[in-house]
Amino acid sequence: MKYFIADLHFYHEAVITFSDRPFQDVTEMNKQLINNWNKVVKSPKDEVYILGDFVYRGTGEQANQILKKLRGRKYLIKGNHENYLKDEAFDSTLFEWVKDYYSFKYNKRRFVLFHYPILEWDGFYQGAIHLYGHVHNTRVAYFKDMLGATAMNVGVDMIDYKPISIDEVVQVVSQREMP
Repeated sequence: MKYFIADLHFYHEAVITFSDRPFQDVTEMNKQLINNWNKVVKSPKDEVYILGDFVYRGTGEQANQILKKLRGRKYLIKGNHENYLKDEAFDSTLFEWVKDYYSFKYNKRRFVLFHYPILEWDGFYQGAIHLYGHVHNTRVAYFKDMLGATAMNVGVDMIDYKPISIDEVVQVVSQREMP
């Protein structure tokens, strides 16, 4: 199974207030995000695409500790808070790969993964699905109106603080596409 998630912001105390997250402190948030992830991602073969901002201002060692606790094969689409990647202590083998942008086909439908919301993407006029993060839970109606039915914010603040499966994404987008 393929899963998606963005904007976890591990170790970021201020995001609790900024995004109105239901956690008392960063320790509780980190623990709950890990538990939520592992309740959804069952198999070590499951693929989880993290669309940026995995750790906020954390060290390479902190990123390592979190990644080792999370199930599945992890792929990173870089966001604007990936400074831990430059830390010598960071173990890059904990990600299958790290990219700026990624596109693939699933059941004859293109998926375009990018940290930032974009107005048009590869396959936009053929129903390709664009998954993004970055904007957290701000201006939800604006982004929905601007980007249309086939774009989806997979930031944790929008998907109940746990990874969302590709089948769930297809179901949400299909419901939006109905007249």
